[in-house]
Amino acid sequence: MANLTEQFFDSKAAMTEALAKLLEAQLSQGIEQDGRAVLMVSGGSSPAPAYKYLANLEFPWDKVSIAMVDERWVDVSHDKSNEAFINSTLLQNFAAKANFVTMKNSADSAVSGQAECEKAYSELKTADVTILGMGPDGHTASLFPHANGLENGLNSTDKVCAINAIESEVTGSITERMSLTLSGIANSQKVVLLISGEEKKAVYEDAKTEGSEFDIPLRAVLAHPDIDLTVFWAP
Repeated sequence: MANLTEQFFDSKAAMTEALAKLLEAQLSQGIEQDGRAVLMVSGGSSPAPAYKYLANLEFPWDKVSIAMVDERWVDVSHDKSNEAFINSTLLQNFAAKANFVTMKNSADSAVSGQAECEKAYSELKTADVTILGMGPDGHTASLFPHANGLENGLNSTDKVCAINAIESEVTGSITERMSLTLSGIANSQKVVLLISGEEKKAVYEDAKTEGSEFDIPLRAVLAHPDIDLTVFWAP
């Protein structure tokens, strides 16, 4: 099982404050220990306020590499691009000095672009902190239930994998993704899972019960013995 800590907050504002402090502390620790730090980031509304706070923080951002947890296989100009979201929220002001490592490259597909992405991620040191979200279907990163590539994503020793999800209301029409593998998620000093709302809280509680990781991929993260996981929940 993962080394699990749970923190339930009364508000999203309180969660944002705690997340921002945790990220700053983990990155500072990484710089102190190694001279540099690595932050793995997810898209979504939950971490956005913390990203905007960090962007305005006077910090040695030139010693920080920021990389994506997952990405739709679309150009950065696409309105569903996670990279575009990170550009507009985190890579602003002081944090614009950070080194950004993208997942999307010029390959025609995620499958054909996996090797280039793997090379880029392999050149990064162990992440100091990785931010995960979770969908109402129990996916995290782009490890979607029963997706094409999920088995490889859960079992591969590579850091990234190509995923083609089963189209649903959760995935939307863009099902082709690049994602951290389970091994890639575990390659982090600290992993933070952000959950909002009662519906997702129920899915999270379900993920803690025994069952198939293919039905609820988050189970694989919760079961991984090498993951130091902090779960933040707010209404």
